[in-house]
Amino acid sequence: MHTQTQTQAQAQDTGDDTAGTTASRLDAIRREQEDTSSHLPARYAGVLIHPTSLPGPYGSGDLGQGAFDLLDWLAQARVTRWQVLPLGPTGFGDSPYQCFSAFAGNPLLIGLDALVADGLLTPDDLSGAAFSPTHVDYGAVIPWRMARLRLAAERFRAHPDANLRQEYSVFRAEQITWLEDYALFIALKGEHDGRSWLEWPEALRLRDQAELAAARERLAAEIDLQRFLQFLFFRQWNAVRQRATSLGIRIIGDIPIFVALDSADVWANPQLFQLHPNGEPRAVAGVPPDYFSATGQLWGNPLYDWDALDRSGYRWWIERFRAIYRTVDIVRVDHFRGFEAYWTVPFGETTAIRGRWESGPGSRMFDAVRAALGHTAVIAEDLGVITDAVEQLRVSLGFPGMKVLQFAFGFGDRNVYLPHHHARDSVVYSGTHDNDTTVGWYANTEEAVRDHLRRYLSVDGNDVAWDLIRCAMQSVAQTAVVPAQDILSLGSEARMNLPGSAGGNWGWRLQPGALSNAHAARLRNLIELYGRTG
Repeated sequence: MHTQTQTQAQAQDTGDDTAGTTASRLDAIRREQEDTSSHLPARYAGVLIHPTSLPGPYGSGDLGQGAFDLLDWLAQARVTRWQVLPLGPTGFGDSPYQCFSAFAGNPLLIGLDALVADGLLTPDDLSGAAFSPTHVDYGAVIPWRMARLRLAAERFRAHPDANLRQEYSVFRAEQITWLEDYALFIALKGEHDGRSWLEWPEALRLRDQAELAAARERLAAEIDLQRFLQFLFFRQWNAVRQRATSLGIRIIGDIPIFVALDSADVWANPQLFQLHPNGEPRAVAGVPPDYFSATGQLWGNPLYDWDALDRSGYRWWIERFRAIYRTVDIVRVDHFRGFEAYWTVPFGETTAIRGRWESGPGSRMFDAVRAALGHTAVIAEDLGVITDAVEQLRVSLGFPGMKVLQFAFGFGDRNVYLPHHHARDSVVYSGTHDNDTTVGWYANTEEAVRDHLRRYLSVDGNDVAWDLIRCAMQSVAQTAVVPAQDILSLGSEARMNLPGSAGGNWGWRLQPGALSNAHAARLRNLIELYGRTG
């Protein structure tokens, strides 16, 4: 009996010691995790939606109430990044990647209701608007909006508010390096029925100073209109950005590597581009055959004279970055690989097949920008044909690259877009503005791709947009961005752009109230679950 009691007591002592040791070890693990977690980089979640896609009564989204409602919704979902496309004045095909200026804002985005509050328009001026709430009809919307903007400018000239006049004067002085050339350029386009500057009379095309002086006098009222519209755009955008900042949301903007041939940038700075003396390009930009097109993509943008830019100390690029950092917090550099080598296609070709690679400036331009501006927050769009040299350039500059989940499946386990190959210094997307929506992509892709996705994610594919959203949030990539269309599980009808197609793009619009409290709660749950609260 004594022996049995002693054994039981020893067993009880052993159990107590084991429990104590386990608790002690758990406490040590918790302390170690707390110490380690303090050194982990912050993780972020973002939503991609361009302002033209926002709800509103005047044919396209703008910087009015729809933008502020979006920011409130993002904050409700604990999203800390809002990604937009380029914000410039659109030209051919209404593409934000073919703008009349790399510095100007798009007058189409000026919120008209705010002009009523400013006393520049009346409610009656905005009556009778009857536009599609689901798609932007640019052909109808632009002239209707421009008529109201002209009316607002006329009222400002006739009865200028003293405070607004002072703000406008300050804006003109601060933006003089690009504003005057841009305003004159747009005024001249209007005088020549919207034709490209390459079709203007030679004296204007080649910037004869006497002819330019005469044009400034002749078109003074139109030039001032264009200045004033830029003032209105940036005044409203700054209000949107201030609201975003107050909510802890940083805006990701977009710099296309190339500018449009028919732009104030090329017309005013021909010495920086590969042009013939008459202004015609010697070669144009594109990309070779890729995922999006079997004949490549012929963009048609003029190519830079990188030697001339180098001799200038990259001043034009420095000013371009300076301008965009006044507008956004983080810059996505579109077609980053073009800084290592770019695809040059002889001018006049109808496809991009007969092109060749030529060396870009490498790190020299970015080094010049950093020397002038200090730290630059950049995301490198490194999609497409990416060589070791491109990757080395990106890594040497410390820029995160992009991982697109729609590219991840159906190509084997060594595909760099598969989540198990992601790195922290990257931004993961379910899809981009150039992709189909995830629902549309899944419906139209090969069964082998769908099968790989289902097995990899252990899902049945019935909620595929949110399957990829969850996958993006799980990734080790520092930032995860999802298009608004994927949050809403929309199909191909909501696609923003089909690369290589000439029309029908950039028109999708968000329906009022479509991003609901339930969507915010579902997204917030994933953001919190995977530590993407910033």
